[in-house]
Amino acid sequence: MGPRAAKTSRRTGRVHWRRFVITLVPGLALAFMLIMLSTQDVLAVSLSISGQPFTVTAGKLKGVGFEQFPVVDHSASRKPNQRLLEATAIRSATINHLCESVRVGPLSMVITAGDGATPVSATNLVVDSDRFSGNASFIHLTQGVAASQVTQVPGVKGSAGAFSLEASRVTITDLRQHAFATTAGTFTLPGLRLHLGGSC
Repeated sequence: MGPRAAKTSRRTGRVHWRRFVITLVPGLALAFMLIMLSTQDVLAVSLSISGQPFTVTAGKLKGVGFEQFPVVDHSASRKPNQRLLEATAIRSATINHLCESVRVGPLSMVITAGDGATPVSATNLVVDSDRFSGNASFIHLTQGVAASQVTQVPGVKGSAGAFSLEASRVTITDLRQHAFATTAGTFTLPGLRLHLGGSC
């Protein structure tokens, strides 16, 4: 009984480590991509972690060209029960004290940037989220525009007939989003830091 029990315990341990490594790989790939981003002047980026939500916070975001309209999440893990999200698009943005956190298997991975004198910068930034909060101020805000008719972010539009809003400029403090995907034409992350454990 004793030897067999010991063998069973060792075998179970190997299975747990294999699962841990499998769940860690996507997070390490994301970390590597973000590190590469911080070393490039211009680099396109698209973050979508298998439909898994992640938290985005920022102390202050300033944007030129702002749009917001509903979109449908086409994540394979959600079919046929697709999720309705809100797309927030900004033509050019600077972000102070950016933080992103995501669950990677049993751990959380936290990424921060823009904590110094140089903020994070992004162009054609689009974030799909189901929760959005902060203190926002707009310049030249228009509400009720058909999402297919917005013009503030070139090439980024919603569905015909969907409600949207747009503004020439936006400032948001204490921003917090529960997001499922992020895309950007360029994304520069000065002062990038990554650690396991904790949250934004």
